Amino acid sequence: MSELVISEFMDEASVAALRQRFHVLYDPALVEDRPRLSRALQGARGLIVRNRTQVRDELLAAAQNLKVIGRLGVGLDNIDVEACRARGIRVVPATGANNIAVAEYVIAAMLMLVRGVFDANGAMLAGEWPRGRLMGGEVHGRSLGLVGFGGIARAVARRAQALGLRIHAFDPALAPDAALWRQLDVSPAASLDELLAHSDVVSVHVPLTGHTRHLIDAARLATMPKGAIRINTARGGVVDDQALARALRDGHLGGAAVDVFEDEPLPAESAYRDVPNVVLTPHIAGITRESNARVSAMIADAVTEALETNA
Repeated sequence: MSELVISEFMDEASVAALRQRFHVLYDPALVEDRPRLSRALQGARGLIVRNRTQVRDELLAAAQNLKVIGRLGVGLDNIDVEACRARGIRVVPATGANNIAVAEYVIAAMLMLVRGVFDANGAMLAGEWPRGRLMGGEVHGRSLGLVGFGGIARAVARRAQALGLRIHAFDPALAPDAALWRQLDVSPAASLDELLAHSDVVSVHVPLTGHTRHLIDAARLATMPKGAIRINTARGGVVDDQALARALRDGHLGGAAVDVFEDEPLPAESAYRDVPNVVLTPHIAGITRESNARVSAMIADAVTEALETNA
């Protein structure tokens, strides 16, 4: 019987470090096999997951000895945090460890969409020379709006400053007169609607909760300037996928990068099928070789501390 179960991929060096201290079952295929995962958790004191393992009533009922859950990432919408708290199970996210990876993804996506050359291969290999059609724009002087201004959004802001963008953000948890706004040269928006109406590029950085589900819906997308770009690396469900696909298809928005979806994996007949000017990636904005090592090491250390404290 395993003391610690790891149900999704983790950096091998951190797995090896955990195996020096505990009896570890490391099997990234467990996320696809709920009955086997439930059986594996019988007697386990620790569980490490990413975003796909749903830690809710059924799984928690099978894990009667569970003391700690390590989350290889920051979002906790796949974990019933209240149920864990009631049972005395510590939930540990890897706060801050993937900020650089997500921030670099946002900057890369913004540059790619504004320049508009990401889909040139097909035409080029067909013998075309579409220079006129691929004359894109520059981000310098444009307005970047950040929905939420936590650690990742701040990392985006620092990088965007060097590119000459005007940056503003909406975060009701941060007072309009907070020193951080001045320190980062970011303007606080009075409301989300004001932010959207004055942003050439919008990047979403809020968790998925009951209050943020479909926070960016059809009505709010319609308030964005024509040709604007929307980037979501936060959580699927914060943006209404159907509404975003329509806004891209009818030409109101100039482009979008979508890394997170309401349904993951993305179904073959998704709303984004045959939508122009959209870049789709499989929830990998926060995953690089470097960030995977940082996230894994942070969670390995935290889980080790929790298990040894409760030995």
